[in-house]
Amino acid sequence: MKLSIMQPYFLPYLGYWQLIACADTFVIYDDVNFIKGGWISRNRYLYQGSPKYFNLIMSGASPNKKINEVGLMRDPRYHQGKKLLGTFQMAYQKAPMYKEVLPLLEEIVLFEEDNLARYLEHSIRAMCRYLQIPARICVSSQIPEKDGRLVKEDKVLDICRCLGADTYINAIGGRELYRQEDFRRAGVDLFFIQIDPIEYAQFGDPFVPGLSIVDVLMFNDKETVKGYLQAYTLER
Repeated sequence: MKLSIMQPYFLPYLGYWQLIACADTFVIYDDVNFIKGGWISRNRYLYQGSPKYFNLIMSGASPNKKINEVGLMRDPRYHQGKKLLGTFQMAYQKAPMYKEVLPLLEEIVLFEEDNLARYLEHSIRAMCRYLQIPARICVSSQIPEKDGRLVKEDKVLDICRCLGADTYINAIGGRELYRQEDFRRAGVDLFFIQIDPIEYAQFGDPFVPGLSIVDVLMFNDKETVKGYLQAYTLER
């Protein structure tokens, strides 16, 4: 069984969804420390030809807390889901797939949830349903058999053991973290996903790579995006 694990990110770039699509089981890594300035609560969209950030406003965010211990700001005077939706509408209302994608974005950003991890889990599941990604999705904090005392590589290998995985696939940046021999000793094949270069038309402007999946969906029909999900190679 092929397994991949990643922290929950907010509407991340195409490579994140490729990582899910290449696995039989994807684990949302919600019981590791929150990272400030990362991609857990923000990403980038295209506005007037340039990349801009959109983000979630959090409550009690701290690198001393686990992701599933962080909240989302709730203020009756400011509905951040509606604000985010307005941002996407302003940026992409003239994009070719806008009308098709808008209901998905409404389902994701307007979801009523005060916990960051559960909000992101919902967004990941909704996107996988939309793109028909068949991977089983698990949440790391809900795996009862795992040893909560372990850290780093040992924690990943323990999750592989608990779920019966014989293959672990990680983002290409994991080459700096994981060693083939350690996984081999545990009976697990280790691979890294290398995504292919992909370009598509963005309002006729020079292409801006690495944006949120929202941008990919706005300019490409669903079948094209599903094809993009297979545009990668697995390397040892």
